[in-house]
Amino acid sequence: MTGRPAVVSEAQQDKPFNEAAAAVSELLSALLRLEQDASLLQLAPLGGREWFELLRQKLIPQLGEQAFLVVAVVGGTNIGKSVIFNHLAGARASATSPLASGTKHVTCLVPEGFNVQHNLKSVFPDFELHEWTDAALALTESESHRLFWRVAKELPPSLLVLDTPDIDSDSHVNWIRADAVRRSADVLIAVLTQQKYNDAAVKEFFRKAGDEDKAVFVVFNQCLLPEDEPFWPIWLQTFCSETHITPDAVYIAPNDRRAAEDLRLPFYERTVPGKDLGSAPENPNDTPRSLSADLAMLRFREIRIRTLLGSLHELTHPQRGVPAYLREIRLASEDLGRTAARLTADSALQVRNWPSPANSLLVAEIRQWWHTHQEGWARTINLAYNTVGQGILWPIRAARRALQGAPVSPMEDYRSREWLAVLGVVEELLDKLQWMAESGNQIIRPRIEAILQGEARSQLLITLRQRHDTLDFDEELRLVVHEEMQKLQMNKPELFGIYRQLNNVSAAVRPVTSIVLFSIGFGPAGEIVAPFLGHAAASAAVHVFADVAGGATAAIAGEAAVSSAASSGTGILQAWFHRLHAAFTARRAGWLTQLIHAELLGQLPEELNAAAELSASEAYLEVQKSVIKLEALL
Repeated sequence: MTGRPAVVSEAQQDKPFNEAAAAVSELLSALLRLEQDASLLQLAPLGGREWFELLRQKLIPQLGEQAFLVVAVVGGTNIGKSVIFNHLAGARASATSPLASGTKHVTCLVPEGFNVQHNLKSVFPDFELHEWTDAALALTESESHRLFWRVAKELPPSLLVLDTPDIDSDSHVNWIRADAVRRSADVLIAVLTQQKYNDAAVKEFFRKAGDEDKAVFVVFNQCLLPEDEPFWPIWLQTFCSETHITPDAVYIAPNDRRAAEDLRLPFYERTVPGKDLGSAPENPNDTPRSLSADLAMLRFREIRIRTLLGSLHELTHPQRGVPAYLREIRLASEDLGRTAARLTADSALQVRNWPSPANSLLVAEIRQWWHTHQEGWARTINLAYNTVGQGILWPIRAARRALQGAPVSPMEDYRSREWLAVLGVVEELLDKLQWMAESGNQIIRPRIEAILQGEARSQLLITLRQRHDTLDFDEELRLVVHEEMQKLQMNKPELFGIYRQLNNVSAAVRPVTSIVLFSIGFGPAGEIVAPFLGHAAASAAVHVFADVAGGATAAIAGEAAVSSAASSGTGILQAWFHRLHAAFTARRAGWLTQLIHAELLGQLPEELNAAAELSASEAYLEVQKSVIKLEALL
């Protein structure tokens, strides 16, 4: 027993389109975010891409709306488009002339009550809407895209009819307006003539309409009848083969100026048996048809579904739609990533000859740290010894100042030596950036060239000098020692315990030992360590686009050089003291790196990294997700 076929309600039929409406709304939002994120890639803007304009001008305004049809009269220059339009309107809604009147702006007929159910502005988002008061208004020149509209009571309640600018005009702005109407339209009345059926601009316009699966009514206007009867099938065959359009209906209209002006031009429908274009029917129908009546009899819902699906297919087309845009972004992003990686590998700066602070400064700071952490008799002995030591050494220091003058403090000496190192690093950095500007790709080159302008260089040096002069180096050293001692206590408790015991022992024997004995360098060993540490801790690597982007500097501490001595006894503490030097060097080089990042490179490193990873960004994945959803709905 065969059951009855299921009846599908209009609401059920509309459900996929309502879901598609939500998907395209999400898609548009994600696309705009993605375009902003991809600005560094310097791709062609979304605006002007055919699929994006379809999304904006057709799918966003019309998906999910109640069914209505947009019918546009389109064609080339001086072929009677406005005449056809006026016949549809039943009045002289557009200006006509024996000369090429040149419609510059769109004229729209709106059925009565349409504005109550729909927002006309949302249907035509790129146009300024003006109520029609004079047919000649559409002929005026203006840079703004205007649409003149008026209510036409004779139209069916869900049918909009538009007259459009010439699609083969010399004025580029006319093409923009005509294309915007084409995308919004469901039905195109293609007005052709013997002279205008094979023009390149005309074919390109209708080729896009064919890709979007628009319904097309072909009207061969200004025909010489009956002489042209054998020729229109040939014209039609050429037109269709070039545009891939199969017309829904074909009409021919005679070249009768008086009938055209009086709105009584006859339109003769011509059937094309089996859609086999190329031969005229043996018995042409000579009964004139009413174009407006034929439009009113259209199956609005079927045509609207067809054209919306056509636009959705173009939107998701692998070569012409969003997938192609995503592929373009991915390839450009990967190319930029390879370039940035090459620049990072080739542009590592070796911060050579970076000075180390005098060992006496570190020893004094470590002693001060222990002083604040000692308890009991060790604290008392150290305090007393420091007081006595200062008294004993005072006459010696006074005599030396009298003979040699006031000595330069170790920290001021370090400050001077570090500034020379800073100048060397900046000079090499600018040389590297110049090399990048000359060898980088077109995306990176202009950004680096802007950085290298003379004013930017001078300002960098001024800023570095000001910051360097006002920096509290004593505080810098204190912070490093405090942090490293905390790490030693937490991460190396055994070593810290040994150090504590040695420090306590040194307090007991201080009256008969050197000031640095057992404190950090183990007497004479402490002086031997100094030149060794000064050399090993004097190098740091700054990667202009890798470490700078993260605000980090990798200090080369040279720990391997002391690994053999660091297994036991004094070697353990020597290695730790070596790392203390390296930590201070890294902090100072990091200070320089961060300033270069903030004052010279700005956001370029972050932008490069983000652009190189764009195909994994949230916006990219959202666009991809929306396309997959639309493909599933289709």
